[in-house]
Formats: sequence, C-alpha cells, structure tokens
Amino acid sequence: MLDQLQTQIIKTIYFTGQQSIAEISLSIGKSVPIITKAIQNLLSEEIIISNGLRASTGGRRAAAYSINKDKIGNILTISINRYSITIALYNVLNQPISEHCELKLKDLDDQAIYDQVIQITKKIISTYNKLPIFAVGITTPGFVDFHTGVNNSQKKHSPLYNLAEKIQKELNINTYIENDSSGIAIAEKHFGHVKNTNHALVINLTWGVGLGIIVDNQLFRGFNGYAGEFSHIPLADENKLCSCGKKGCLEVEASLESAIEYIKERLNYGEVSLLAPHINNDDRSQFFEALIQAYKLGDQLTIHAIKKMGFMLGKGIATLIHILNPEKVIISGIGGVFGDILLPEIQSSIHIYCIPRLSKRTTIEISDLDNIQLIASASIAMMQTKQLISNHKQF
Repeated sequence: MLDQLQTQIIKTIYFTGQQSIAEISLSIGKSVPIITKAIQNLLSEEIIISNGLRASTGGRRAAAYSINKDKIGNILTISINRYSITIALYNVLNQPISEHCELKLKDLDDQAIYDQVIQITKKIISTYNKLPIFAVGITTPGFVDFHTGVNNSQKKHSPLYNLAEKIQKELNINTYIENDSSGIAIAEKHFGHVKNTNHALVINLTWGVGLGIIVDNQLFRGFNGYAGEFSHIPLADENKLCSCGKKGCLEVEASLESAIEYIKERLNYGEVSLLAPHINNDDRSQFFEALIQAYKLGDQLTIHAIKKMGFMLGKGIATLIHILNPEKVIISGIGGVFGDILLPEIQSSIHIYCIPRLSKRTTIEISDLDNIQLIASASIAMMQTKQLISNHKQF
C-alpha cells in the first residue's frame, strides 16, 4: 500500500499529467522538501518515473514526473446506460487492458443483471491478475446519491439500488459509483476540452440528454446532489411522453432515442433509407451501430434525424447559456460521434434562441475522448479512493 501522501501525489499526476515537484507541492498544499522526499521514495520503488527536464522558463529547469503504469494497480470500470452495461479493466493511464465486455439488458430483470455483472467482473479479475485492482468505478444514469452511493432511481429492494455496496462486498474491492453525466463532466474537466476552462457545461448526449456543470473548476451538484437533469426541461412537443412519465421533456426530441424513433416512424411511412432492414430491430445497441454506418455513408434520413436532434438540443443549450453563461459547452457521450452534423445545427439554434450578448463568447465543441464513460468510471474511482496499491516487491 502507498501511504496517504504518496497516494495524493499519484492522484495529482493522474488528473493533471506529468508534474514537477513545485507543481505537485502547490496542488497538494505540502512543502517542497516534504514532496521531494516522497518523490524520491516513489522513484526508488519505480512507482513514478522521471521524464527529464522541462524547457527553461528563465530559471533552473525542473524535472517532470509521470506514473509507471506497471507498478500501480488497475481500475475495474463499469459503464451503465439504458440498454447495456460495458465492463473493462483500465490502467492508471486510462488505457484499456481487457476487452470491453458488453452486457445487453433486454429481457433481463434486476437480479439477472446483477448476477451477470458479477460473473463478468470475476472473469476479468481472474484473467488479468498480474497487477492488483485497487478500485471499481461505476457510472450509471439516474439519481445517484453521491454521499451514500445509492441509486434512488431504483427500487429499494432491487440489487441495483445499492449496487456499489453489493459489488464491494462481493469482490472485496473498494467500489465507487457516480451519475454518468457527472462522471463524464469530471473526465472532460481533467482529460478533455474543459481542462483549461473554469466554467463549462458538458452535455452527455446518449439515449437521454445528461448534463454536468463545471463552476469555478468544480462539479456543481446542487442542494440534493442532483443538478443537471437536462433531459427533463419541458421544451419539446407536449404530445410526446418522456421515459420519466411526463410530457414535453427535451429528451423526446433531442436524444438518440428520439432520433431512432423518428427514423422508424419515417420508415413506416415508406421513406427510403439504408436503415430500412432494421425497422423491426428492438436491440438499441445494434440499431445504434447501424445508425453510425448509415451516417458515414450519407444516408439522408439518418442525417435529417441527427440534424433535427441537434437543432432541438441547441434550443436547450440556449436556455442553459441564458442561466449559467458558460465559457464552453462540450458535447460528449456516445452521441458525439455525429459531431460534424450536430455542431452547425446546435449553433444555428443558439443563434435563433439565445441573446447574442450572452452566446457570442461561449464556444460549442465536440469531445474527442473515446470510451468517455469508461474513462469517467475510472476517474471517479481514482478521485474517491483513499489508498492506492502498488506492485512493489513485497506484494
């Protein structure tokens, strides 16, 4: 085990990239001599490595340090969305070690879902056992209580209600859980386009529309911890019922779910599309893959559905700009793959619905982070873990 200070140093380097002793000292709030001693110990055990001297800024050139991924334990990441769960093992450089194992949720009840998650995680643990796993990170949709780790969107008798606690007991590994959009905002803040931005909105475009709010470099959670329920702002067609049971939510016109429903509706009216063979396919994961391929091939119905979704999303973003006045808005999540078409539609909608004085200095960008929700799961595990495990010789 690493001691508390060593753990803090590793976490600082993880979230900020290679760092000098002075930078680590400033981040942690410990004196340079104390940090220097800890760094020397970590170097001697090869837990961190020196990346040489940085370019001179006028004084003595500082050495920079990074993490040796082969000497620090790994993170088991669990990414949950509406229709599937993806599980994979990641190292502390956010690189996948195992294959991504996908569990489709169609026709599975909560107990079956839990049992299969445990089965997959145990298989990964037994297969990749060269380095210890120091944490499990879970991101999931719903009202996740940051303090207790329970998902209040689930019924109390469901094994998914206190999923983190149950997995921790089953695997005997510290397990942490976070709302998917909050986790993605944290990952974008440290590794993506929000890295040098103090005030930003991170849109999690998926089967719904999530939101992570960064204010003064911190994730804003609100009074009860549930800030960011962007999906359920009533801006859409009031004749369409949302998954939450209410009408008019943004989600019914500005999500991947809405795009697929629109495509199926048009196909039923006889519109020609590359997606016609998938009209009766209720497997959303398969339909999404087909949607991506149709988009790449320029299928007109697909492009029109995405543009329609993007314009409505822009209307919602215009509302957020009026309220929060962000420096940046980042479109992240699995829907970001359609960024080339989404971006101009979002911009067009903002021009229509937003006061120019507020929007002219806000930039809209598409995330370039692959597997963002798995990275988010790793990030929240690293952020919350209290003690890291090394692979030093005594282990």
